[in-house]
Amino acid sequence: MIEVAVVASFLIAFGIGSNDASNALSICVGAGIIKLKRAIFLFGILVFLGIFLQGQKVMKTVGKNTVDVNLSIVIVALTISAILIIISNWRKLPLSTHQVIIGSLIGSAVASDSHVNITSIIKIITSWIISPFVAMFFSFVLYKALEKTISKFSFFHIEKLLRIFLIFSGMLISYNTGANELATVLGPVMHSGIEINKIFLFSIASIMVFSGAILLSHRVIETVGKGITTLDPYSGFAAQFGAGGCVLFFTFLGMPISTTYCIIGGISGVGLTKGINTVKLGLLKKIGINFVLTPSLAFLLGYFAIKIFRLIYS
Repeated sequence: MIEVAVVASFLIAFGIGSNDASNALSICVGAGIIKLKRAIFLFGILVFLGIFLQGQKVMKTVGKNTVDVNLSIVIVALTISAILIIISNWRKLPLSTHQVIIGSLIGSAVASDSHVNITSIIKIITSWIISPFVAMFFSFVLYKALEKTISKFSFFHIEKLLRIFLIFSGMLISYNTGANELATVLGPVMHSGIEINKIFLFSIASIMVFSGAILLSHRVIETVGKGITTLDPYSGFAAQFGAGGCVLFFTFLGMPISTTYCIIGGISGVGLTKGINTVKLGLLKKIGINFVLTPSLAFLLGYFAIKIFRLIYS
């Protein structure tokens, strides 16, 4: 049965690649700053470095501090999460991997009469709510600051600076994908008592992330990158870097938050610099509804799956 949990975590890692990860370097590739193959290679290295160097805190929050996990909880929660993430990506809707995994973990734990840490859950939900607004604020301030300072340089120097800035912001998002997104997926596996080689697990999961980015990521990018407001390299950098700084800040706190929702917050922050009319509020409302429904649905599926699981094997 251990194989089911590991395979499910790899499927979710693939889902992260297709749903979130290519947000990191897509602007750089689209603007011709870096070649696709080189970007993918760079992305894979940074995802691995993120999970290896800084994934411990988030893994501990998700896999140890929130609920007392056991093998049946990990198997049910990760399998449900993998199915939901793949379906959502196919529908071209941006989805928080964190909300799916934590919602199904809590549902499974409640149905199993396992310990659930309410204080930790409140901290996580608070982080989910405020993080897009933090990213929005970072991006808004950054865009305004750049607007005042960078306009003093010549066109040649501005273009050169933007190329460097975009690469740097893309690398930051890539690193966060490992340190926060992938850490959320592997947290339950690492803290379930399963004996597994950590480096092997991190390596295969990182490969699955950028495999998903190569094969399926364009579907969600169309929604996030073009559907909310118009992005150019200048505003793209402010949105990406604002979101990246926000995710890194919460990673230091050990909080699992969504890169996708922070990028949406960052893009909205840049849009606000040009006026509220440039932001498509209807799409944000749709994403907001998804924000509430996703963890609720994951909770219910996790709860009833464990009940059925117990009924069959009792």
